[in-house]
Amino acid sequence: MAEVGRKRDNVDEGVNLRIKEARLALGMSQADFCGGLRLSGGHYAEIELCHRRVNGRLVSLVCAVYGVREGFLLSGEGPMFAEEAGAKLEEVCRIFRELPPDFQDYLLRQARDMKKLSGRSK
Repeated sequence: MAEVGRKRDNVDEGVNLRIKEARLALGMSQADFCGGLRLSGGHYAEIELCHRRVNGRLVSLVCAVYGVREGFLLSGEGPMFAEEAGAKLEEVCRIFRELPPDFQDYLLRQARDMKKLSGRSK
């Protein structure tokens, strides 16, 4: 077992770090991001800390749920997001940043409710 605070020798940390980079680009907390992937918070935290290997299933899931390009996750090459998803995400982020804090909170509540209605939530 790996020592606490140290990565395992057999973990390709590049993929792990690119998943974290995608989460940060989406402006999501670890809790929200791992919830969308149906992972426990502890399991996901170990991925970001490079204490766990990332398998193909998780890569596919991150791509499907968050619109991240597989090529980016696996090699770091090319844009992070699929063109369509990236453009939409940029617009949403731009609009969100321009809103007053109360409206930002309202928008987040609405987005969470829409996510629940779409069936992608627990």
